[in-house]
Formats: sequence, structure tokens, C-alpha cells
Amino acid sequence: MQENSTAVLPKTSPYSRYALALLLGVNLLNYIDRQVLYAVFPLIQQDFALSDTALGLLGSAFMITYMVSAPFFGWLGDRWSRTRLAATGLAIWSVATAAAGLAPTYRLLFAARTTVGIGEASFGTVSPGLLADFFDRERRGRILSLFYLAIPVGSALGYLLGGVVGQHWGWHAAFLIVGLPGLLLVLPVWLMREPLRNPGPVPEQNAATGRGSYRSLLRNRSFIANTLAMAAMTFALGGLAQWIPTFLYREHGLGVAAGNTLFGGLTVVTGICGTLAGGWLGDRLQRRTPKGYLLVSGWGFLLGAPAAAYAILTPSLYHCVGAMFLAEFFLFLNTGPLNTVIINVTPPAIRAMAFAVNIFFIHALGDAISPTILGRLSDLWGLRAALLSTPLAILGAALFAILCCRTIEKDMERAGQ
Repeated sequence: MQENSTAVLPKTSPYSRYALALLLGVNLLNYIDRQVLYAVFPLIQQDFALSDTALGLLGSAFMITYMVSAPFFGWLGDRWSRTRLAATGLAIWSVATAAAGLAPTYRLLFAARTTVGIGEASFGTVSPGLLADFFDRERRGRILSLFYLAIPVGSALGYLLGGVVGQHWGWHAAFLIVGLPGLLLVLPVWLMREPLRNPGPVPEQNAATGRGSYRSLLRNRSFIANTLAMAAMTFALGGLAQWIPTFLYREHGLGVAAGNTLFGGLTVVTGICGTLAGGWLGDRLQRRTPKGYLLVSGWGFLLGAPAAAYAILTPSLYHCVGAMFLAEFFLFLNTGPLNTVIINVTPPAIRAMAFAVNIFFIHALGDAISPTILGRLSDLWGLRAALLSTPLAILGAALFAILCCRTIEKDMERAGQ
């Protein structure tokens, strides 16, 4: 298929900034709709009389569909209009989120959250590469850090809106309120001009079939190590994001609205500061060494792990909040750098596929399983003990980031960077 409205656009043009703002807005809704479920966990559990394991499956259902759908959309994103794929995904997940607000049973809620994963996979595989083509590679760390500000801000808004709306009007209303606004942005994304893709070096003659592209990614040691680092991080962050509001509710006696407001506020402040700092530090260090982005991420993991462990173990709410602030700040340092590494070590012609493979594995090994695993561990040993698995995963992420430093320079050269 031929791309629609493909254009050669000057880097950092007013239209490039418009594209950044629009895609950032969509990504913001992406994470609001994704995280609102966790804000109303206690309410859903009471309504349907669920175990922690069944509750965790709601989070895993989204992630499993998200990761399974990603390779298909990655293949399609390298061959068709990325803007139309992004717009279609936005429409699907917005309708599915609103439908969750109308679900009268656990099974229908499960089905709605499963469908949300399909829509978000379409957007998630094509949007980073699409955005990268609007800007020069020297600014990618900062640009992607701005784009991924949606993670802390959207997550925080999901917790805040879900907690407040859920406590006053019920969890059904929370899904309806956050799901419907996305439909307003479907048309602007559909009509957005797409920058001309630099075809870059094609790894093999049969790359058009996809087989050569996948094989080249599996031989790319930096891509593999970086993906494993992101998978370990995603395991930890997925478990913490899903269970910390419930942890504050059970272990520290905070109400649904108060717990989600506290956690949401922490997330938005630390997320903005950590994500912007990570992008700025990564770009500065990258000018000195090809390992710059990885050094920022690795040190963030090493500093964040003990802070997360203390936040879980301390019986004091004040100490818990302080340690959680430090843990989130250091973990958010990696958001822009690790995603920029994917772009830097893969040729532009297979970038959507690279993000699709990355999405599949970081969720297959990460937050597709961590919510249910933590739920099962919580049923066996209690929630506090279950959450202690997350600092160990963070240390694993640091190890893979360090391993990636050994191969990053050669793989960047092969990718034509």
C-alpha cells in the first residue's frame, strides 16, 4: 500500500512541533485509559467479590493482548500509513475504555480491557518512529522524553480521575469519563501529514517479507540487551503501578480517593522531573560517548532499587512517601534514553517492527505477568512481601543496561547512525 500525504518536512518546523503536541496528547490519553483500572481496583474487587489473582488478571488481559497485537502492527507500520494506524488504534481503545464503564459482569469487563490492548498496540508501535522522523537525531533524547512525559502525567491523571470519580460516582463512571475524550482526536491524527521516511540500510534482501528484519533484530545484541533491561523494568513498574494504590489502602489505611491522589501526585511530579532530566542528561552524555543513554538508565536503576525496597518495607507512611518519591524519580530517568537506544541501533526501514518486537517482549516478560504473579504471591504471603520482588527486577534491569554498553557502539554504526 502507498502512504497517504507523505511529505518532506524541515526538521523542527512549526508542523513538527504541532505533530509532537498532538501525539503527546494522544499518548496522554493512552496512559490515562490504561491506568484508570488500577485506581478503582478496590471498588471492582468489592463489586465482583474477586480474589487478588482474579483482580491481577484484569491488568494482565490488557498487556497480553497488547504484546500479541504489536508484531502485526509493527509489520503493517513499516508498510502502510503510520498516522492512519495511530488514529485507528486511538478510536478502538477509546470505545473499549468507555465500554468497560458499561460492563455489568467480570467477563465483559475482562473483554473490554482486552480490546483496549489491541488499540494501544497499534498506536504504540508506530508513534515513536513517526515522531523521530520529524526531528534531527541529535535531539531525539529530549523529544522522546517529552513524548513519554505522557507516562507519568497520564498515569497520574488516571489515578486521580479514577480515584475521585470512582469514590463519588462508582468505577463505571470512571471508565466512561476517561474513555470518550479520545474520540475527539481521531480525525486530527488521521489527517496529520507524515514525514518522508529515510529508508536507511536494509539488513537483508528479503527484508520486505519481514523474515530478514526479524533475524537482524535477533542478531542485534544491543537491541536484545536493551529490550531485556526494559522488560525487567516493566515487570517492576507494572507490578508497582497496579498494586501500590491498593498497598496504601491496605497497609497504611488510606481511602481510595486519598491513596490514588497521593500516588498520582507523586507520579506526576517525579515523572515530569525524572523524564525531562533523563532526556537532558542522556543527550549531553551521548555527545561524549555512545554509552550516554545507557549510563543514565543504569545509574537510575541502581539508585531506584534500594529506594523502592525501603518504601515497601517501612511502616511509616511519611517514610514510604519519601522513599517512593526517590524511587520513581530515578526510575523515570530511563524513559527517554532506553527508547532512544532502540531508534539508534535499528535502521529506519524496520523501526516500527523493532518497536513491535520490543513491545512484545517487554510485556511478555514484564507487566503482562507481574500483576498476576504479584496477586498470587499476595494471596500466599501478603501484599508487602509480594511487592519486594520488584526491587530485584530493577537490579536486573541495571545489569542488562550495563551489558548493552559493551555492544552499543558497533550496533549504532551498523544502523547507520
